[in-house]
Amino acid sequence: MAGLIPQDFIDDLVARADIVEVVGKRIQLKKAGREFKACCPFHDEKTPSFTVSPSKGFYHCFGCGAHGTAIGFLMEYEHMSFVEAIEAIASLLGVEVPRSESDRPARRYDELFSLMASVEQHFQNCLRESPVAVDYLKQRGIDGATAKRFNIGFAPEGWSVVLDKFGTSREAIERLLATGLIIRKDNGKHYDRFRERIMFPIRDARGRTIGFGGRALGDGEPKYLNSPETVLFHKGRELYGLYEARQALRHIDRLVVVEGYMDVVALVRNGIDFATATLGTATTGDHLNVLFRLTDNVSFCFDGDRAGRDAAWRALENALPHIREGRQIRFVFLPEGHDPDSYVNEHGSDAFVKAVDEGVALSDFLISELSGQVDMTTVDGKARLAELAKPLVRRIPAGVYRELLVESLAETVGMPASKLERIIGSTGETAGPGGGAGAQVTGSRRKPLVSGGRPSVVRRAITLLLNNPQAGDKLDVEKLAGVNRPGVDLLHKLIETVQDEPHITTAGLLERWRDDEQGRHLGKLAAVELPEEDEFDPAAELAACLDQLALAGRRERIDFLIEKQKLSSLTDDEKSELRQLH
Repeated sequence: MAGLIPQDFIDDLVARADIVEVVGKRIQLKKAGREFKACCPFHDEKTPSFTVSPSKGFYHCFGCGAHGTAIGFLMEYEHMSFVEAIEAIASLLGVEVPRSESDRPARRYDELFSLMASVEQHFQNCLRESPVAVDYLKQRGIDGATAKRFNIGFAPEGWSVVLDKFGTSREAIERLLATGLIIRKDNGKHYDRFRERIMFPIRDARGRTIGFGGRALGDGEPKYLNSPETVLFHKGRELYGLYEARQALRHIDRLVVVEGYMDVVALVRNGIDFATATLGTATTGDHLNVLFRLTDNVSFCFDGDRAGRDAAWRALENALPHIREGRQIRFVFLPEGHDPDSYVNEHGSDAFVKAVDEGVALSDFLISELSGQVDMTTVDGKARLAELAKPLVRRIPAGVYRELLVESLAETVGMPASKLERIIGSTGETAGPGGGAGAQVTGSRRKPLVSGGRPSVVRRAITLLLNNPQAGDKLDVEKLAGVNRPGVDLLHKLIETVQDEPHITTAGLLERWRDDEQGRHLGKLAAVELPEEDEFDPAAELAACLDQLALAGRRERIDFLIEKQKLSSLTDDEKSELRQLH
């Protein structure tokens, strides 16, 4: 191996990998509620017990116990090495695998994240000192609370404000270049990238600032300027405002994708917390992977002009391979001359939500847009429509959605659906998540793994944490000090991990404990079915588990000291401790 693969990269890869796509390209999956099922590829069985969970990012067989992440599946099914599996998934996502002979890249990334945080604070300080910038935000309807929520700042005029403050050494200048904050001229000199702009920090899934978007004051050009592609920031993967949406919403029922920072901020200012924006690029497959990992209901909101419809069409084309049963994609077209910012400020949040609710379904948009390109009053035009639709339909995974779309197309062109299906031919993608034609979708819910008795408190806490990693961010791990029960050490490590990595996923945790003897049972616990979050509070239940363990540890300590007291062997400190415990 040429070098170590940074842990940050592995965590990010596991979080972004679509395990349904990885597994579904190799075995036939069928939709079963919010998950997918198949006969296990690792042992002989007639009744499917192999389950793939897209929300948790892992698979588990209730028959033989096989489980793991997308990386683990490739290692077991394709007999790949760990590195080969990472390279295969990285290739699928279109990213390069970083390597190093030591942990220098990880330290370097930490330095870059620290620099971005410092510059972000600098921009916020500059905003407070600029009446012009503050007035501009007020005119746009952005109050102080909203500006604070998004950490909005201001880059003052001047060619070297950031350079002078943060580029005090050659190494510091290299870090500024690596994060795209300054630009190197042909003569070797440098200057600030962002000048006289309202600054919008772009945050990753962990809340770390990875780039900036700058909006010019007045009529400056370009109106919007983003950070360039860097080792931290890849605009084709990130969505502005998604971190804030996840912080605001306990359960994300839907997301609406808009085109700009100001649109997101304006919607949030008006109480619409489910908004996010692409960063000056068309919606990509990576974007869709992230969106559908959080919700099955995604709407794209565009201006109603031709440019808006063209952007919507590009989003539709990229969305086709991601269509699954249960997923809903809609397109919202605002009246010409309006963007979400102006529309919500003029008509209010109820009107915007209504527009989203009444958005055009992907299938209707596809058929209407293609129909508008041909003469539907002629046989030639209808035949042309079928030809235009053929490559698009082929990109949709086989399954119920594809069948229903073909039926709608067949009705539009006036021919039997079975005949049109034969003309279109099989999907160009390997049939996977949707199953084959006629695949049955079951709504049955599997029973919890733990049955026949109440699980231990430690086991319950680990199960809750694995299924809801973010529920552990505020736990007081010190309550476990002195608790002597099986599994407490593992629970302690898991809590520390989710607190150090606040947006690590279930799959990420399983991957961290792949080769750990203590962690070999984590897959079973991650597969335990828990109620929906609106039925119970996982954070509160986790805290109660820790309180119960702390109380049990206290009782054990009291019993120990009392027994020692009977032997008249207590020290003065232990006597004092016993009085305090009582």
